[in-house]
Amino acid sequence: MAETLANWFVVNLGGILSKELIVFIVSVLPILELRGGIIAGFAMGMELMPTFLISYIGNIFPIPFVLLCIRWIFRMMRKTRLRGIVDWCERRADQKSDLIQKYAYWGLLLFVAVPLPGTGAWTGALISALLGMDPKKTFPVIMLAVFCAGVIVSLLSFGVIGSIF
Repeated sequence: MAETLANWFVVNLGGILSKELIVFIVSVLPILELRGGIIAGFAMGMELMPTFLISYIGNIFPIPFVLLCIRWIFRMMRKTRLRGIVDWCERRADQKSDLIQKYAYWGLLLFVAVPLPGTGAWTGALISALLGMDPKKTFPVIMLAVFCAGVIVSLLSFGVIGSIF
């Protein structure tokens, strides 16, 4: 799914926006995040390091906002017709919170670092905020985990693993 969405951005924004801006936009978005940004950069023929750095910065950019503001935003949204979105987000976070609840910050690191569908910085930040984890401890853990996920996705996307074997 991430490949399809990332490709949509490449096809529809290519020629309008710079490659770097496309990678950044894709990386900021929930669901796509860093994985989608790296895939988009690879698809546009960008070099590994600029793609990785832009994707990393784009993925990390909204996380402090999520950690610090999401509970307040959800409280405000519950007072509107958007409460269904809040309920859905909370159910999704709750369904994926077992690892984080069991192992706290180590669980958060594993959850965000393993680049699988439904995991990532956005979901990890949402879960940690809803669990009341300390944002000052959570943010560095998420930064490290996104870096690890970026290394994994870069190795797979840019074919380094394939060229080794």
